[in-house]
Amino acid sequence: MDSRLSGIADWFEERLGWRAARELIEHKEVPVHRHSIWYYFGGMTLFLFGIQVGTGILLLLYYRPSAETAFESVQFIMTEVEFGWLIRSVHSYSANLMIAAAFVHMFSTLFLRSFRRPREVTWVSGALLLFLSLAFGFTGYLLPWNKLAFFATKVGTDIAGVTPLIGSFLVRFLRGGDEVTGATLTRLFGFHVAVLPAITTVVLGLHLYLVQKHGMSTPPSVDPASAPKMKFVPHFLLRDLVGWLAAVAVLAALAALYPWELGEKADPFAPAPAGIKPEWYFMFMFQTLKYIPAHVLGIDGEILGILAFALLGALLVMIPFVSREKKREGGMNWLAVSGGAAILYIVTLTALGYLS
Repeated sequence: MDSRLSGIADWFEERLGWRAARELIEHKEVPVHRHSIWYYFGGMTLFLFGIQVGTGILLLLYYRPSAETAFESVQFIMTEVEFGWLIRSVHSYSANLMIAAAFVHMFSTLFLRSFRRPREVTWVSGALLLFLSLAFGFTGYLLPWNKLAFFATKVGTDIAGVTPLIGSFLVRFLRGGDEVTGATLTRLFGFHVAVLPAITTVVLGLHLYLVQKHGMSTPPSVDPASAPKMKFVPHFLLRDLVGWLAAVAVLAALAALYPWELGEKADPFAPAPAGIKPEWYFMFMFQTLKYIPAHVLGIDGEILGILAFALLGALLVMIPFVSREKKREGGMNWLAVSGGAAILYIVTLTALGYLS
């Protein structure tokens, strides 16, 4: 029996090289220091993304992406499909928790300077994954085809329409026409279940490969040579697992106690309801555009706001290249102040958006 098992193992080794992967996992280590808690948010984001994929596939079995059938198919999922309401609620709540975990992961790596050489590309791929998470949220919002999602998507695409030079093209590209119609629903559905997952798979694969290649970084205050380490398997992985189980418990509690509501079916000919607001992760941008005057130095206020956010997004991606190692102390102070100000700004504007 042992020789037969050995023969099977050799057969897989010859074709898959799985022993090399196993040895790599066995030798992978994680630095231990007082900031190690922030390492877990990367795995938490990945775990919640996995829940998104799993629940999304289950919803696809019943969802029909057209203006005539989308709302009714979601209604059928919630009322007729066994545990359909639970799957949809978990999908919606996990999307929000995933984006929240991604933001925490980004800011923690920023403060710990995890983008330092040779991890510049790791940071860039992580920033792209954050943007892709936001794109998933935007494209998935309209899919239930309810009134709130319809008019929020109309407002969101209208804002994209003021982008200089490419505004009109961007609106037609997102909507599939001049107005938000069934073509918009079908187009965003295609982005949500095909285009974005394909791009995310490539970027996520690159990100995980680079994390594996370069290992977990240590903050500037910790000497990587003298820092104690723990084995990734089983010690760090078991701690990760505890966090994942806690996330499942939170999702199950939210879904059971506060099922995600469907609302009313969208009516393109009805007036927009008062107080239309985007999801919380877009709220600070939406609120900023409301506060900017109509014209600033002769420039349209919305255009100025969109250009400012585009510039900040580009700066976020380029942080490893604008914060040089030779300016380590000054760069650290600049990053700490800028990151703290960004968090304060996002939280304040989001709160003001919900309170207004």
